[in-house]
Amino acid sequence: MSVAGNKLAPMGRNAALPAGFERYLARGGRVPDDTGCGVLHIDMDAFFAAVELRTRPELAERPVIVAGAGPRSVVLSANYPARKYGVRSAMPAGMARKLCPQAVWLPPTRGLYSEVSHGVMAIFRELTPLVEPLSLDEAFLDVSGALRRLGTTPAGVGEHIRRRVEAEHGITCSVGVASVKYIAKLASGMAKPDGMLVVPATEALEFLHPLPVSALWGVGKKTEENLRRLGLGTIADVARTPLDRLRRGLGTALGEHLHALAGGRDERAVVPESPDKSISAENTFDVDQHDRAVLDRELLRLSERVAATLRGKGLRGRTVSIKLRFADFRTVTRARTLFSATDVAREIHATVVSLLTDAMKAAAGQSAVRLLGVRVEGLSDGESGEQLSFASPEPRWRDAEVAADVARLKFGSAAVRPASLLSPDEG
Repeated sequence: MSVAGNKLAPMGRNAALPAGFERYLARGGRVPDDTGCGVLHIDMDAFFAAVELRTRPELAERPVIVAGAGPRSVVLSANYPARKYGVRSAMPAGMARKLCPQAVWLPPTRGLYSEVSHGVMAIFRELTPLVEPLSLDEAFLDVSGALRRLGTTPAGVGEHIRRRVEAEHGITCSVGVASVKYIAKLASGMAKPDGMLVVPATEALEFLHPLPVSALWGVGKKTEENLRRLGLGTIADVARTPLDRLRRGLGTALGEHLHALAGGRDERAVVPESPDKSISAENTFDVDQHDRAVLDRELLRLSERVAATLRGKGLRGRTVSIKLRFADFRTVTRARTLFSATDVAREIHATVVSLLTDAMKAAAGQSAVRLLGVRVEGLSDGESGEQLSFASPEPRWRDAEVAADVARLKFGSAAVRPASLLSPDEG
């Protein structure tokens, strides 16, 4: 496949793009020099909202927020008209309503985003095997070794991806092209929405140094305050500061990390998706729960989700843990290692119910539960086998759960569920 000779369509730009940085935008037929810029960071634009708006085009110019309906729900995604009012992902829904009372609220469509993400990542992997997903809607790509085969340049690959994602999935993405991961990620954010920004390898420091210290990867509010306390306001200030002073002021590891980034150095390679270390699911209740029966049912629902994910990935796990957050936000965890690895919801559920009992006994009077979570760790390949008990009269629950997986895949997620998870009107 060749993507040589692509015309670059006019690009969008982030309203916060610093003055003078427009020269890095790839637009029209002009592309900055991308020699040696084999790292791409690709980020979908307002992903959850964009996926929902594919079937609601009449809402495209209106503020749209995707969030659950509960009083404790948070914003999953907001389109760009809503972001103009200050609405952001992970913001409490109540705050978002105050900022943008005229917004259209859409409930999330379970399973849809993973489906679109899978298709987008498949496009990436057609071009290069070096794809490092960071989440459903963003990934790093190293295209250095694929350019000769594709007959194009890094920016050409970026534009090819942008056109295919829009044509095949009806959403847009922004692309950063650079010589290292950190600068590529910065560039994609500055190109939003629906744009591409190329930082020539020879201009990396010229690009970085005018930016504020908050743009450094890993600098949160507290670290930014510490940097400003040291009199450092821009990345150039950090680059010019002696390393020993940064070590004293920030700690050895953080000081060395930020000094390297400020100098345009990022030694991290693009690493293809690493094996899962754990599988988890959790839920925050709309109302704090005292009822043990409600808690046990929620643990069953979470165990079903975790077990189905394990089976879907061909994994089993030996360590099962529970996460418990009380009404006062105190959080405790309990874990138990099983005799053999499992991907069976019934076994996971029995374990976490027991762990919940232990945790509640140790809670010293705390009874109202705000959040429950279930996690399975110590993962291994599901093909490695299963420890059987020949004398056990227990039915083969795994066979039943695998059959339920097949039914749900064919008829939808609600096709087969434990009876205790049915709502009263379904009973």
